[in-house]
Amino acid sequence: MLRKLLFVLGAVVIAAALIRPFVVETEREEVVPAPVIPPPPKPVIIEKPLHNVTLPDFAAIVDVNQKKSAFFDFIRPAVESNNSAILANRAALEEMLVTVSLGEPLMPGQEQQLDELASRYRVSKKSSQMQQLHHLLLKVDEIPTALVLVQAANESAWGTSRFARIGLNFFGIWCYKSGCGMVPRSRNSGAKHEVEAFQSVDQAVDRYLHNINTNNAYSVFRSIRQQLREQDQPLVPEVLAMGLLPYSERGSDYVLEISDMLRHNSQYLQSSTAP
Repeated sequence: MLRKLLFVLGAVVIAAALIRPFVVETEREEVVPAPVIPPPPKPVIIEKPLHNVTLPDFAAIVDVNQKKSAFFDFIRPAVESNNSAILANRAALEEMLVTVSLGEPLMPGQEQQLDELASRYRVSKKSSQMQQLHHLLLKVDEIPTALVLVQAANESAWGTSRFARIGLNFFGIWCYKSGCGMVPRSRNSGAKHEVEAFQSVDQAVDRYLHNINTNNAYSVFRSIRQQLREQDQPLVPEVLAMGLLPYSERGSDYVLEISDMLRHNSQYLQSSTAP
């Protein structure tokens, strides 16, 4: 009996020895995580200016006072030149109004000028000459240089914005024809507007002045200006700024910011040719 038991145990030991190599669990291989490859950096796209104007490098001017002076001095000539042209047209309209009020006919040159101004400022030619003149005098008027300069500084980040550098657009003016300007990088899907590009600072300022003087959104601005004229009051920039609520989605906050900029930059806003 003992011999039989020893025989069985021996058989089990031998069987186990023979089977063991096949049932020993293979060592688990170490899992090495794949290296994380960072995405390649986005290529820097350098846009070429859409104009031939040599702009000062406002971003390189470290001194704040120098930057402000340089910016206002750069924009001011175009503002004063365009305002002077507008005031010359206004003076001609006022002369025509006197003539028509007296029941006298306009000279051929005056009629031609009235017709051209009515077209440019979107005044109906179906109205009488008297009505046309009154409508035009509401629109054909200057915008204080200080107000224009401050808006240009605000909208263009003191001349450093992409739109100012690439397209001379210092006022954030939009256009709606494909290729008319620069596509905003943050433009919503489906939107079609562009930021208009200009060939000169003079052209940009003229477009801004004409926009304020003709766009229905700024009828309140023009009404305020007309009331100041009727009361023989100066065109105070801070007062007129109240009519710029529609200029920005920020509304009253934008107007307050413009008013603050007018106060804080008063030392730079006076023309160097002023007495």
